[in-house]
Amino acid sequence: MLLQFLKRFFPGLKFKLKQAGISYDVKTFLKRTLIVSLYSTIGLSFIIFVMATTFQNNAFYILIPIIFLMSFFYFMKLPDVIIRKNERAIGSELVFAGRFLIIELESGVPMYNALINLSKNYNFIGKYFKQIIDKVNMGSTMEEAISEVIEETPSKNFRKLLWQILNSLKTGADISKSMNVVVEQITKEQMIEVKEYGRKLNPLAMFYMIMAVIIPTLGTTLLIIISSFVGIEVSLGALLALVLFLAFVQFMFMAIIRSSRPAVGF
Repeated sequence: MLLQFLKRFFPGLKFKLKQAGISYDVKTFLKRTLIVSLYSTIGLSFIIFVMATTFQNNAFYILIPIIFLMSFFYFMKLPDVIIRKNERAIGSELVFAGRFLIIELESGVPMYNALINLSKNYNFIGKYFKQIIDKVNMGSTMEEAISEVIEETPSKNFRKLLWQILNSLKTGADISKSMNVVVEQITKEQMIEVKEYGRKLNPLAMFYMIMAVIIPTLGTTLLIIISSFVGIEVSLGALLALVLFLAFVQFMFMAIIRSSRPAVGF
């Protein structure tokens, strides 16, 4: 009953699992997520028990269901994280793979052999072309195999490339010319992303210098000077807490910069 309710609550989960390459069905994934969330909550409940006993306040136990819900929604984001990772990996190889395919086709290599060569030369994007080859070997037509892979890929630009191949196969048009147009368009879009990323770095770098360098340095100096005049002793624990806070701030900045970096290949 609970799994059926959650399945209706996450209507797009089946499609996300397919794009993320997770082999579980929706109910199995939800069940495993609930179990992992329960284990995480049990582990953190020990800390809550210690806090409630230490401070003699049972209000800390309210955090247990909150932790469970936060853990559940956190682990439910796993397909989105994998999809984003796959999308970035595809983007880093897409232009090179497209140009490789164009050269193969212009050299007179048949489409089937060109896809085989492409799948062997590119680690990540080659997996999708290998799926096309495997489906063809199992009896599917090239058009059917490409259509199925289009549904599974998380990259918009890769779908655009595959759609162009599919349309050219159906209409009998020159694939290399249409592929050239698509690859050039993808290259221009990636160059725009790089320029936008460069514009984002300027305020991020300034904010980083203020929050992670200037304020901590001056703040620590002023704290030591003021404490020496006032007579307040700065304990080692306070300094360690400050160091941990600065480490957390720097980690967050690095994560923001890494996540906003465009995955390009040209």
